[in-house]
Amino acid sequence: MKDIRIALLDMNNNHVNQGFRNIKEISETFKKNSEENVNIQVFNVRHEDEIPNIEDFDIFISSGGPGNPHREGLEWETKYADFLDSVYDHNNHKEDKKYVFLICHSFQIASIHWNLGNICPRKSYSFGVMPIHKTEDGEKEFLFKNLLNPFYGVDSRAYQFIEPDHERFEELGMKIVAIEKFRPHINLERAIMAIRFSEEIFGTQFHPEADPASMIENLKDEKNKEAMIENFGMEKYLETLDRIDDEDKIVLTRAQILPTFLQFAKKNILKAAGAVA
Repeated sequence: MKDIRIALLDMNNNHVNQGFRNIKEISETFKKNSEENVNIQVFNVRHEDEIPNIEDFDIFISSGGPGNPHREGLEWETKYADFLDSVYDHNNHKEDKKYVFLICHSFQIASIHWNLGNICPRKSYSFGVMPIHKTEDGEKEFLFKNLLNPFYGVDSRAYQFIEPDHERFEELGMKIVAIEKFRPHINLERAIMAIRFSEEIFGTQFHPEADPASMIENLKDEKNKEAMIENFGMEKYLETLDRIDDEDKIVLTRAQILPTFLQFAKKNILKAAGAVA
């Protein structure tokens, strides 16, 4: 029986982060519930310049993290760009596919790397539980299958992806599957919230790994609390605290997206291994 090998790419640059704890929890639950032997290894990408060799793993989950997603001349940035290219090239030429999930900071870096649009600073830091709208392609996205439209996700970002280059998307066969809340009365570009980069590579601007406990922990940070009140007002802040563990909001998003991605990847990895054998 083939082992399933998972690499978790920690992009937090040694900052304490609830999101990465959640990613590890979801991965460990997947391991516990799998009949196959599942190996999980963590790589501290930004602080230790660690990057996995793609031949050694089947699945990669790359986390969110703080700071500027644009290049600043650091060694890890070149390694990470090479990692993205290696996976993309591998999947174009090999039968045994590699599966990648990119979250927030990683999603922004990949979008810059593939020249997909304008990734720029927001006017103000965004934090909170947001409604996320499926696009037409998003309605067909299997990772969103059991989610409402809109569904809810945790947003935590100082940057945004706006003004997508639709010709570039078409050229690469990539699809925008979710966007920010429709706001026709506000004359601002809506941010891209999720992209189907390829059959094997998926990314979200929001945090599908978030759970109510981590959200409450994050709101103890004054910066997050202030950002939420500034963006939505005190009434919305208190309403969010009240609804944070509603079964149809972030609890449902957490239960659906990453676990479904891991099951999909495992099924195809095992199928390919059987075909090779």
